[in-house]
Amino acid sequence: MKKIVAFLMFFAAFIHVHADDINLWKKSTLNTILERGELIVGMDPGYIPFEMKTKKGELIGFDVDMAKAMADAMGVKLKLVPTDYDSIIASVTTNKFDIIISAMTITSERNLKVNFAKPYISVGQTLLVAKKHQAKKWQDLDKKRFIITTKLGVTGEIVAKRMFKNVQVKTFNTEAEAVQELINGNADAFIYDKPFNDTFMLQKGKNFVVHLSEELTYEPLGWAIRKGDPDFLNWLNNFLNQIKHDGTYDKFYEKWFVNNKWLPQVM
Repeated sequence: MKKIVAFLMFFAAFIHVHADDINLWKKSTLNTILERGELIVGMDPGYIPFEMKTKKGELIGFDVDMAKAMADAMGVKLKLVPTDYDSIIASVTTNKFDIIISAMTITSERNLKVNFAKPYISVGQTLLVAKKHQAKKWQDLDKKRFIITTKLGVTGEIVAKRMFKNVQVKTFNTEAEAVQELINGNADAFIYDKPFNDTFMLQKGKNFVVHLSEELTYEPLGWAIRKGDPDFLNWLNNFLNQIKHDGTYDKFYEKWFVNNKWLPQVM
């Protein structure tokens, strides 16, 4: 009799766990995407070459191609939702879209609000400086009389305030506004991710500023999703592993970071 009772208790527990697993999958964002037939992605266009608008208003970039490949792998359509960076985490947590694919640096603070898939690329902060500072090192700019600009709410702002104790840090709503302040002679340096600064130098920066290309930080970028969704996280990590081994990732990297054929579309 005891054996029968024990078996029934084990069987009931098995059924309960299995039911929980099924319910977890039904609530998964991935399941929702498949049923909807559309992947909805939040991104903040304006970060060259990850996500940006062409002269015609089309969204292009490394992250855009990654999102397209992701939707293709799911067999669904893709919808891109332009969103300001300072509200993008709040938007994904309130179901405005399914995932953030917007060159987001993985930080402990952000990880309290969202979960990240494994890093898909790493970047570091570098400095664009006025030509009068071209012989200087970054430490030489930490003076009260100097001004460093960056975009509001990004890692550049955090790094500037952490590494430069004396300099004045001015933030702007967009990268373009922040770097233009340097071009106009109203700042001594602009701090931002190296890929953006590299591309800016290719466009027009070399006529106005100098790139101190030594990376000040190591910053892994990751796709961000809502918490409590292991099925979606598992799928994303496996998707990333696949495209990094089948040539897809290398093709996208070559297109956006090695070549500059896309520049005329945004200049």
